[in-house]
Amino acid sequence: MSEFGFIDFIRRRFADLPTNGFEGIGDDCAVLPLTGGEALVFTADLLTEGVHFLRTATSARELGAKALAVNLSDVAAMGAQPVATLLSIALPRDATGAWAEAFMEGYRTMSERYGAALVGGDTTASECRITVNVTAIGRIGAARIKRRADAREGDRIFVAGELGASGAGLRDILSGRTGTPLAAVHRCPEPQVAEGIWFGEQPSVHAMMDLSDGLASDLRHILERSAAGAEVDLGAIPVAAGSDLRTALCGGEDYKLLLTAAPEAADALADAFRTRFGRPLYPIGRIVAGKELTWLRDGEPQKLDWRGFEHF
Repeated sequence: MSEFGFIDFIRRRFADLPTNGFEGIGDDCAVLPLTGGEALVFTADLLTEGVHFLRTATSARELGAKALAVNLSDVAAMGAQPVATLLSIALPRDATGAWAEAFMEGYRTMSERYGAALVGGDTTASECRITVNVTAIGRIGAARIKRRADAREGDRIFVAGELGASGAGLRDILSGRTGTPLAAVHRCPEPQVAEGIWFGEQPSVHAMMDLSDGLASDLRHILERSAAGAEVDLGAIPVAAGSDLRTALCGGEDYKLLLTAAPEAADALADAFRTRFGRPLYPIGRIVAGKELTWLRDGEPQKLDWRGFEHF
């Protein structure tokens, strides 16, 4: 069973249980509407030693910051403001003491940067490997929430930054080149929190998510949820310096925002984004009828079965 097949199994198996007011599985965060037109969003993410990081290549402080950053990216993908987190961590004996203190300093720095209180969690022992689980909570006006299911035929598709630097950095790390600038990008992602909140305020933005597994996989989640297809121009993909097209599409862990926007407002949105953030919003394609993702080069379809990262 694939990772996403397992998630689909979970969704079906629990579909008949009470939701207790929550919008559940299917977006970057679960949503709980509140009175007064507000909503809370909730996300949880795991980092496991040997799968998501190597202690020999990532400092404790870097890992503490990254553990929170990847969760704040999910909150940003809903258009929400982070407000609180819960942290659970399993530590082997050789990661207690100074290592654990440095980890928490990195976590605190990221918490302070984005105004997220640490309000609870759990600690436990591990036989040999570190496992970190973070739950992040955000707050947003319910009418401003951005969901994967809201892409519409004709929408322009944008990414809010260059892609592939993190994947190229991971390649450097696995090759023993841990001190390169690209390796630092992989170890120290910055969530697009301000950008996500800004997109949440734009009515022309329809669907949105963050890029954690790679554009080639993550865009398919929007298409599946929106019952739509897409055409993506390979020549328009903003490939980061030092990376390559396939890594930009499949490498994962870029944590840039992927969104669709109304075609009549797309140019104005891109102009306003540049004015607000001082860098481009990259148009890469459009939403079309059907269910297929079509890669184009110079307007011609390309036979590419590229996919992003899957855990299973």
